[in-house]
Parts: sequence; C-alpha cells; structure tokens
Amino acid sequence: MSDTTPYTPPKVWTWNKDNGGRFANINRPIAGPTHDHDLPVGRHPLQLYSLATPNGVKVTVMLEELLALGHGGAEYDAWLIRINEGEQFGSGFVAVNPNSKIPALWDRSGPKPVRVFESGAILLYLAEKFGALLPVDTAARAECLSWLFWQMGSAPFLGGGFGHFYAYAPTKIEYAIDRYAMEVKRQLDVLDRRLAESPYLAGDEYTIADIAVWPWYGTLVKGQLYEAGEFLQVQEYRHVLRWTDEIARRPAVQRGRMVNRTWGQPASQLHERHDAGDFDSRTQDKLDAQG
Repeated sequence: MSDTTPYTPPKVWTWNKDNGGRFANINRPIAGPTHDHDLPVGRHPLQLYSLATPNGVKVTVMLEELLALGHGGAEYDAWLIRINEGEQFGSGFVAVNPNSKIPALWDRSGPKPVRVFESGAILLYLAEKFGALLPVDTAARAECLSWLFWQMGSAPFLGGGFGHFYAYAPTKIEYAIDRYAMEVKRQLDVLDRRLAESPYLAGDEYTIADIAVWPWYGTLVKGQLYEAGEFLQVQEYRHVLRWTDEIARRPAVQRGRMVNRTWGQPASQLHERHDAGDFDSRTQDKLDAQG
C-alpha cells in the first residue's frame, strides 16, 4: 500500500508522543535516565547488560568463543535488559551507556572499572584484551576492521531502515520499503561477492568481523529476521548462506545466541547467564518459572 497523503514538514519539528508505532512508548528525543535503578552485579569481572537482539548476540557469541578458546578471564555475568519496558533508561544503565542502547559492558577486572558501549567497540575491546579473534598481521587486521566497521555503518539501513518500515511502521510506505529493500539487497551482494573469494570476511580465519556481521545478515538470509526472506529473495546469496550455516554450527555461537533471549522455544532461551553450567542445568521447571 502506498502512502498517497501529501506531507509538508513543519518549519519546527515537535514531538508527537503517539507517533512511532510499536516503539512509541520508548522512543523520545532526549537522552538521560527516566528513573533510578541500580544495575545488578555478579561475581565475574565482566558484567554484561543486554538482550539477544542481533547487536546483543554479537557480544555473547564473542564471550562464549573466548571461553571456548580457553580464556578463563572471559567468564561473565549476563543480565537481561528488557528494552520494550524501558529498562535501558534506568540510571544504572545510563551510567554504563549514556546512549541507552544494548549491549553495555562493565569490565571490573582492573583497579578502576571500565565501561564499554556500542557492540563493535565491545568486540574490539575484548579481542584486544584477550589477544584473540583479531589478526595480528597488518593487512589481515585492516581487512578485519574494515568489515567490522562496514557492519556498524550498514546494519542501521537494515534495522532502522528496512526493518522499521517493512515490519514495524504503523503505515506501509512504498517508497521507504522499496528504497531500503534495494539497499539491503545491495549489502547482501557485497557480502556474497566477498564470501565467494574467502571462507570468512577477513580471509581464511574466523574473526570479530564474522561475529559482528552474522547475527544481522545470517539471520536475515535464513528468514529469521523480519520474516523477510521471501520478500528479499535471500536464496540468491548462496555464499552468504554457506557462511551462515557454517558459523551457526559453532558450539559457542549456539550458546551465545541463547543468552538474554526471551522469545522462541523455551529450550532456546537463557534469560540470564552467570556460569557455564547454566546451559546444562536449565530444567523445564526453571524455564517455566522464567515465563
């Protein structure tokens, strides 16, 4: 359906609290906390506050991959932040991320806690902290970081652009959906051409570039993001599909995508993670108690 109603922007924009569709209750044009709320703190040096959106999955996969590589210092507590309920605007969360977006990380391993926010920054911070999943060779490192920042620049067109207008906007606007669908397909073609040349985005080795890109574009080509697989004809991108399936088979990825997940089959959810044993000790009674 096309939006045929003429619209002339006013000279001065004003906030209409009722406009914004599904997320109108949490969208606002100002920053800062809306209420006082201290964040919980667990026993591990790394404290993650997140939700299993694509951006959140990047960090939990990264942490599980580090643990799988034997980096015991990557043990972490993962606390659930329900963004639909505005928990990202609590004073404690705003202290760790003034932008009020998940994921956010406190590293309490040193004499002074370090806050890290923005998913790409967290991946790079952890890769450098543990000396893993980031190439040392200059050319390979540059390739890895180029794809990492490609994702940071490209995904907003997929999520805030295509995803919003295709799946969430209260009015379907043909121009907006067509414009962003074209861009998302261009991005998939960029990835497909690269993955025709090498097994992973940075070359022969799995890196933080793959960890950053997979939760967005891997779920998209499997029809799990915005239910847009058929609309975008994702079966065309066979190299992206090959790469997606290979990464999905990694045990650390399978664990990481469960953490802070509150939807889907109960067996796919682990609302909070405080110990590696949490993956094995989730009885049906505990799942039912989580709701």
